[in-house]
Amino acid sequence: MIITLLMIAGILYFALQLEDKFKVPSPLGLIALSFFAHYAFKQIPILTGDAEHFAVLVIFLLPILLISDSLELKVSDLKAHGLSLFYLAIVAVVLSVLMALIVSNIIFADVHLSLAAVIVLFAMVLATDPVSVVSIFSKFELPHHLKILAEGESLFNDATALIVFVFVGLYALGGGEITGTYITEVSFAVVFGSLAVGIVVGYIGLLLMKTTDNRIAEMMLLIITGYGAFELAEHFYKLINFLGGHSHTHLSGILACIFATITVHHVMTQTVVKVGDQIESDEAELNLEVVKEDTSSSIMGSVLRRVKSTIEERDRHLRTKEDIQLLALVANTILFIAMAEMIDMNLLWKYHVEILTMFLATTIIRGLMMAMFALVANRTKKMVNINFRWWGVLTFAGIKGGLSIVMLTMIPNSFEHLEMFKAVVIGVVMLSTFIYSAVLLVLIGHYKAHFLAEKNAEHKSLLYQQSPSL
Repeated sequence: MIITLLMIAGILYFALQLEDKFKVPSPLGLIALSFFAHYAFKQIPILTGDAEHFAVLVIFLLPILLISDSLELKVSDLKAHGLSLFYLAIVAVVLSVLMALIVSNIIFADVHLSLAAVIVLFAMVLATDPVSVVSIFSKFELPHHLKILAEGESLFNDATALIVFVFVGLYALGGGEITGTYITEVSFAVVFGSLAVGIVVGYIGLLLMKTTDNRIAEMMLLIITGYGAFELAEHFYKLINFLGGHSHTHLSGILACIFATITVHHVMTQTVVKVGDQIESDEAELNLEVVKEDTSSSIMGSVLRRVKSTIEERDRHLRTKEDIQLLALVANTILFIAMAEMIDMNLLWKYHVEILTMFLATTIIRGLMMAMFALVANRTKKMVNINFRWWGVLTFAGIKGGLSIVMLTMIPNSFEHLEMFKAVVIGVVMLSTFIYSAVLLVLIGHYKAHFLAEKNAEHKSLLYQQSPSL
């Protein structure tokens, strides 16, 4: 176990060095170094070894990744871009699946997949990885609106893809009848049920946070809140049955975790803002007191104590966020190492044609979806305009991640195309990680000056809205 720990720490260290010195995104460096370590030091104990154990590991680590990414979202941003995020995370996913159904006979002409199988396959490769997107964006000066669209879509997209996969794809694969009424009822139940669970658990977490001023305890409560919301949503039917009801309702742990974290983060952010206002007020009071001839030492001492207390509270919240980000980085490292261990290169080569075909198909479909989004957004006042540069970033921000492989383990072993699906999904995840990341780096680097100008323009616009007289 110590050797495994050293391997994890070493890979993370070198990945961060590559990121700092050569601008290589940490997910890209992590996965490349993980493969190198796996094939160079095969005697090192493995973390998982197969898809089933990898799925367990992903479920264990997924909430901390969601918590970290959700801390980047603000309620004000969700309100301002709610319509755009709804299109990107829900409408675009649904339209992508419908387009996949239309072209599936061309893509897999020799396999003869059923409609249910096509939905299952495409739902898996539509789930994106927010960790990679956030990591790449953090290295560049990008417009805030663009970051919110890409990072928000990558978070909420996972929940939509999982709902389509479980409640439409697997349900139909098992012989269930898909109707418009069924899809509507399930979607509303899952989305709003998960939203309610997340908000309730979030406020419970906030109440508990008021019982401590300890930074580590606060971080533990934030983790408990996110994981608690995730677990409660995933096993909501057990709670209903325990209370005397009879239900098989399965909510979205992803959505519940996201909304629980956003709830906590919203209140914590408001606290930080109030703390900042308090510091400014105390500073003004100190300045007034200093110029007085009869300066009161008691007033000075009282104000200084308040300033010290407010600064400590603000710093505690900010450091808690940094600690969560560190845990998420370690979790992501573990996931990439485990992914390197479970990949069968012989299997990938066996289905390399199908993998390349699927990768190209999903890339084209995503590009078309982002183009449709641009057309809609540029004609809607409540949505931000999308230019060609933004379209390119949004298209290649669709990097796939561990959730896609988790879905693989949920497919019945009796499914006749399971081997091909495993190869295709894992292959697409790998190709998107390397190719999409590289394209994003080149694209953002090429238009770096334009993005910086757009960011500065956003900042000036915000200042004008706050103080029109300026």
